[in-house]
This record gives sequence, C-alpha cells and structure tokens, in this order.
Amino acid sequence: MGDPPRGGPEMADVMARVAGGDQEAFSTLYDSIAGPVYGLVLKVLRNPSQSEEVAQEVLVEVWRTASRFRPEQGSVTSWVMTMAHRRAVDRVRSEQAATDREQRNAHREHTPDYDTVSEEVTIRLESEQVRRCLRTLTELQRQAVTLAYYQGYTYREVAASLSTPLGTVKTRLRDGLIRLRDCMGVDA
Repeated sequence: MGDPPRGGPEMADVMARVAGGDQEAFSTLYDSIAGPVYGLVLKVLRNPSQSEEVAQEVLVEVWRTASRFRPEQGSVTSWVMTMAHRRAVDRVRSEQAATDREQRNAHREHTPDYDTVSEEVTIRLESEQVRRCLRTLTELQRQAVTLAYYQGYTYREVAASLSTPLGTVKTRLRDGLIRLRDCMGVDA
C-alpha cells in the first residue's frame, strides 16, 4: 500500500526531501504522520500527556534521522510507526524501572537493617560478661589485658608501663586471654 500524504506526492519522495533538510517537506510529513504516531503511542502508554511527549520525541527523531530511511526496506509509515512503538515501549520500561527503584528505596527506608534493641541488649550483656570475667583474672593479668586491649598499648608499652620484662607481659596476656576465653565459653 502506498502511503501518500493528503493530496501530495508519495511519502518516500517527501522523506527524501526531509533527509535533505527540507522543512516544508517535514511539515507535510508531520501533518500526515503525527496523528497516527500519537494514537499508537497512546495505546502503549495510556497517558495522554506522556503520549504527546513521546510522539514529539519520535517526530524530532524522524527529522534528525530521515537520511537513514530506506524505501526498499518498507514504507515511511511503517518505519516511523516502528520508531514510535519502540520509543513508547522504552518509556514504559523506564517508568517501570523508576517505580521499582522508588519502591525498593521506600522499603529500605522503612525496614531497619537490624533490630537495634536486640543489638543493644546483646552488647550490654556481652560487656557485663567481659567485666565479670575480667574480675576472675589476677591483678597483673587484668592490668596487662586492660592496657593492651582497652587502651591500645603495644606489648612493649605495656611492659614499660608495668615495669615488667616483655616476656613476662606476653605470658600474662596469653594466660589472661585463655582465662577470659574459658570464662566466656568461647571455643578456641
């Protein structure tokens, strides 16, 4: 089926002129194809304002890419309508992706990453257990563990602080940590 515009030359000829930058030819093409493009896009999108926007995008794309039209591959109408359908489907996919993203973000905002009350209770219980177990150490072990693990001293700094040989500090720390592990019921 040939697709002549209302009372004018063949559409392929019009498209060739559009490809050459002829604005009058584009006006003729626009008058002929804008209604069907909008109708097709509206069937896909079902939103009049978005359909107008997408139809305009398609017609601008027709103007910019008219030189790519190949009459041996089909009619102008089918080329433009294929472009319109693809653009409309892309918009649907884009809108769906945005909706999905918003729902995921909303879900994340309303779902805590973890149970904060449970976390705080666990930390307090563990802290109390550590304090209780620290009380089971000898004074020298407790001092060494406190300096090394709670105040961040190196073994050498612990030795200097306690005026004790480095080897003795290492032994106290090892023995103290073993006692803490056993007291807290941690498997080795």
